[in-house]
Amino acid sequence: MPEAKAIAPLEFEKPLVEFEKRLEEMRKLTGKQKIEAGDEISSLEKKLEEARRDIYGKLNPWQRVQIVRHPQRPYLLDYLRLGATEVTELGGDRAYGDDHALIGGFATIGGKKVVFLGHQKGRDTKENLMRNFGCAHPEGYRKALRLMRLADRFGLPIVSFIDTPGAFPGVPSEERHIAEAIAVNIREMFNFRVPIVAVVIGEGGSGGALGIGVADRVLILENAYYSVISPEGCASILWKDRAFAPQAAEALRISAQDLLQLKLVEEVIPEPEGGAHRDWESTVRACMEKVGKHLAELSRLSPERLLQSRQERYRSIGSVVEN
Repeated sequence: MPEAKAIAPLEFEKPLVEFEKRLEEMRKLTGKQKIEAGDEISSLEKKLEEARRDIYGKLNPWQRVQIVRHPQRPYLLDYLRLGATEVTELGGDRAYGDDHALIGGFATIGGKKVVFLGHQKGRDTKENLMRNFGCAHPEGYRKALRLMRLADRFGLPIVSFIDTPGAFPGVPSEERHIAEAIAVNIREMFNFRVPIVAVVIGEGGSGGALGIGVADRVLILENAYYSVISPEGCASILWKDRAFAPQAAEALRISAQDLLQLKLVEEVIPEPEGGAHRDWESTVRACMEKVGKHLAELSRLSPERLLQSRQERYRSIGSVVEN
């Protein structure tokens, strides 16, 4: 993470910014005028720490969505740079072209060679246009399928990193059959005879996430979300107003802890206080350690047992209530 770039505060973090400013001013004042203000500085530090615990310890789902959309949050290429070795990206679906919103290739994670897949967002306008804001076209999912078939052929585990608001919904996507591309991926991922671990590192939106998300183990970062629709999309449908997104986020139960309780994910990966954007290295290290742990456990299972447990995992999700 570039150290020179200040971290932009989110709306609910502004009280902390005020405390930090006052604390910094007090420290400068004591340094310049050589006055004793140790007790006052200690008091401010204590109040700041209490405010942090109060805010970050009681985050609501909408605040977590804001954290996970922070523009300085680490993206897939950052995870690979900091937590993987021997990274070789492969491109193209061998049918239409290359999609830069969904990338994949070979890498070594935790000493194990894998095929990685994942969504990649951009840092600025130019890169976001090139990456299509992390919203993949059909060729992105067909590229992912090509790489997963390659992994299955050579017995390599598959690790997918999910971070997308959803697949691209525009006319070109529909013309090239985005729904079919995602559906085929979902079907085929149930049949691969190698371990599959999926990690939701940011946004996990709708079919765009599911297109690379059928896995033996699904992990999620503490502030990430996984949902059939974005809070804004849900609010537009139910309330006819995107301003109701906070209420939609609450109703959808999209937070990591809710997903763990609903047994939609196997493990929640803790983030640094305030979010992954505040400490890339520890976030990536924690994520890759968990991926390595689950890959080691899955590698002890036979291909037949992998297929059976994967199907059982998804058949057990949800419940039916009969009156």
